[in-house]
Amino acid sequence: MTQYGDPQSHARSPRAPGRENSSPILQQEPASEGSSETFNIGGGILAAIGATPLIKLQKLFRLAPFDCYAKLEGLNPGGSSKDRPSLAIIERALETGEINSDTLVVECSSGNFGVGLAQVCAYHGLRFRCLIDPKVTQQNVNILTAYGAELEMIEHPDPETGEILPAKLKRVREIQDTVANTFWANQYASPENSGAHYRTTIREILQDLDGVIPDYLFIATGTCGTIRGCTDYLIDQGYPTRVIAVDALGSQIFTNIRHERQVPGLGSGICPQLTPAHGLHSVMHLTDMDCVLGCRRLLQAEAILAGGSSGGVISAVDKMSSEIQAGATVVVLLPDRGERYLNTIYSDDWVRENVGDMSQQLASVKKAM
Repeated sequence: MTQYGDPQSHARSPRAPGRENSSPILQQEPASEGSSETFNIGGGILAAIGATPLIKLQKLFRLAPFDCYAKLEGLNPGGSSKDRPSLAIIERALETGEINSDTLVVECSSGNFGVGLAQVCAYHGLRFRCLIDPKVTQQNVNILTAYGAELEMIEHPDPETGEILPAKLKRVREIQDTVANTFWANQYASPENSGAHYRTTIREILQDLDGVIPDYLFIATGTCGTIRGCTDYLIDQGYPTRVIAVDALGSQIFTNIRHERQVPGLGSGICPQLTPAHGLHSVMHLTDMDCVLGCRRLLQAEAILAGGSSGGVISAVDKMSSEIQAGATVVVLLPDRGERYLNTIYSDDWVRENVGDMSQQLASVKKAM
């Protein structure tokens, strides 16, 4: 299975000592001697990234013999867990001198990572070009535009794979070859992606559990930065937590089987460089219908309006609940909030047109709650 991105070691070890940052997402190194510019690293709105709450789901699994806690990554200022690697990748490059005030930052994303990068680049006054595809929602287009991002539409999928992402990555390389002073954020391979979650996300979970080691950790996969960082930390600490990778049916991360995917934010058209080679207990492949039902159940039971991948995670716990031992501590990571999905996941018309007639299933969700 092909992995994309330049081979890089995982940034899990503590950084060389430097001036302190208000956020541990970026453990700082001294600025490059060749850089004369000063950026407000980790300041302003960016200081609010991370330290998201971990809450107990009191109602959704009330009949289950285990406790389930949810990490609410949608409460990051940019709206998702992607704020963490966006901050880490850009500010690391600012500190090392890879990026200066004239650099063009480039990335391919039609969703949360694009928004996260747009926010960080806007704060630092950097030019950002985001490669999007036809499945991008109008709301995300509006958000990216509001932050000042330049948008470039990639219309056609890669002819060999039929996937749009390889076509986007090809265009990124073309831009690098033709535009001087370009920095590719490379979310699929950057060690700062997984490193941000290694240094913060999983440690926050453990801290909030007050010494309790989770028996199960369910994480949605895409770039695999979150699951790689969390899994590596658990392995390094010798914790026995079973990490469950929640992937989309048709995603190319763990299998070559292809299937049409409509729900954004879950799965990938490539196998990322950051895909964990060790430490996963199991991989679960969820359908679009699973994601929709999971989102609706979460909303009805807990009043949490979350994104599509969160619905996949909730459905994964439900499907595996009979295997989870009594008294276990289960943690789910909910990557983003649901306002950006009101015209998709939470629209009965969209669901009917793109996923299928789910009227009976959706009615049963409301009845059960």
